[in-house]
Order: sequence, then structure tokens, then C-alpha cells
Amino acid sequence: MELDIIGYARPLRETQTLAREIEDAGFGALWLTEGGRTAYLSCSAAVLATSRLQIGTGIAVAFPRSPMITAQIAWELAESSGGRFTLGLGSQVKAHVERRFSSEFAPPGPRMKEYVQALKAIFGAFRGQEKLSFEGRFYNFSLLPPAWSPGPIDPPDPKVFVSAVLPWMTRMVGEVADGVHVHPFHSPEYLRDVQRPAVEEGVARAGRKLDEITFQCPIMTAVGDTDEELEATRAHARTMIGFYGSTRTYSAVFEHHGFDGLSEELHALQARGDIAGMRASITDEVLDCYTVTGSWNDLGTKLVERYRDVAPTLRVTSYTAPETWNRDPSTREKWGHVAQVMRAAG
Repeated sequence: MELDIIGYARPLRETQTLAREIEDAGFGALWLTEGGRTAYLSCSAAVLATSRLQIGTGIAVAFPRSPMITAQIAWELAESSGGRFTLGLGSQVKAHVERRFSSEFAPPGPRMKEYVQALKAIFGAFRGQEKLSFEGRFYNFSLLPPAWSPGPIDPPDPKVFVSAVLPWMTRMVGEVADGVHVHPFHSPEYLRDVQRPAVEEGVARAGRKLDEITFQCPIMTAVGDTDEELEATRAHARTMIGFYGSTRTYSAVFEHHGFDGLSEELHALQARGDIAGMRASITDEVLDCYTVTGSWNDLGTKLVERYRDVAPTLRVTSYTAPETWNRDPSTREKWGHVAQVMRAAG
């Protein structure tokens, strides 16, 4: 089992340095998020700075970009990386898509499904396997003169992962995508009981197999060898769970464990700006459902034990490593040890 890491987009030269450090530390992949800076340029910097590390967007916002633009970028990254690039897409939320990007959002599920199907059709046209001809409800592509096509590349087509939390989008991943970006706010039980069955339903509809779908799982961890270290990382995890849990769309993740009403409570606290109250609402019982706590020596083993049977094809990603890494650069070697333990476990 590989241990990956999530990194936020930063100045490109810093991204190159970060990518080299992550590769040297022994991580399997670097997933780059999109916020104030673009994930794609960060991926380009990381690809050019490394030789073994897998690189992916985790995630890039889909709808503001035409599938043709996204396909062209992914194609070039796949080529320049020698096949080390994975395209991870997400819908973002309605307010950002409509008001920050001035783009169409609704309906996000069917729109994302068609987006992925269009990408696959465009990839085939780039290879010259078929003439570009895609007609859908939201996207239509029928023109690709040779001068405007990047042409075939040696690596396989980029894998397309989609972020999903609720059943409809998760089923769609099983039907048309190559992997699911699990939300960091999850529990292994929610994955086994809700998301995996939804993926299984999707792959059954499409005549595929479950092992064709990669579960890319960002995991919140609390790690340390002293009470002070553990308390600091657990407090950070409480803050993140409170933030994500305040999104009422995700209330089902709480309700699966019987924490009914907690999402509404967090939403109300957030509306008042009561961050301390949000953090206090995340009790130890809640925290331990959605995080993995351990010492530096046993964290790798705990991660393997907790996630081994979630899915046949799985990538585990540290969601909190950057926070500890930035606070204390000496933890880089400790994270490398965790990665080695997980890789040795198979």
C-alpha cells in the first residue's frame, strides 16, 4: 500500500522543491489542489522536477474549463511525465462555479458524467482512433483538424478520477471514470457501507469490474510521540472536521455514525463565526471516527489495518502531513518511515 501526499499549489519554483523532497522521502504520489493558484501549472512544475513520483490533480475544478482544454492539458502532462500523471476532477460548489468562475453548474452530477465521457472521446480522437464526434446535453465536439490535435503519445491515456461523496456521483464514477477521489471527511465504515456499494452498482451498470476503479483516500491523521504533539495534531483535525462537517450536504457522513444534527449545529456555529465552538463540538468520539491517531512508529501499521479492505485498488493519501511538515521540517523523515512501513505491508 502506497502512501501519497496532498500539497496545495504554491509558487512554481517552491512546488518543484516540494516535489523533489516528497519523491526523496519515499511517497508514492503528490496530489496538488486548486485554490488561488492552478493545479495544472503546479503539476507541470512537479513533473519536470521528478522522475518517479506519481503526480495528479486532487482536484482541478472541471466546469469552468471546456473538456477540450482539460483534455489538452492532461495529454501534455501525461506525455511529459511518461505516464505519471492522473487527472483528478471535481465539481466544486455552486457559489464558486457560478459567482467566482461565471460558469454553468447545475445539474452537477449529469454534467460531470458527460464531462468525463467527452474527455474519453477527445483522448480517442487525439490518438486518431476515431473522428471526433461527441454529442451530449451539455457538450458537443465535432471539429479537430490535424493541425489542432496534439496527436498520439506513447503513454496510455490519462486516468480520470472524480471527487464524490454522495451516492449519485459515486455511482457515476463506477460507470465512466477510473477512480474516485474520496473526501477527506469520511470514515472507513462510510466507504465500505455507502461509497463502495455505490461504485459497485456503477461498474455493474457499465459491465466493468470493481478493481478497475481506484479509491484515492485522503486521510486525516493525528500523529506524535508526546502528549503535546498528539494534542496539537488532534486539535488541527478537530478544526478540519468541524469545517467540512458544517457543509450540510455532507451530513450523511455524520449520520452514518449516529451523529444526527451535528452538521446543522456546526453550520449554525460557522454562521456566527464561532470557530472555537465548532472545534469543541468535535468530541473525542467524533474525532476518532474520522481520523487515525498514532505514534510515528505505529501510524503506518494503523493506516494499513484500517484501510486494507476498503477497496481492491486503493491509494492512501496523507491529508495532514503538510501541516506537520510545515510546522516542523524534521517530520519529513518520519513521514518517509510511515511510507516505507505501508509499502512493505503490501
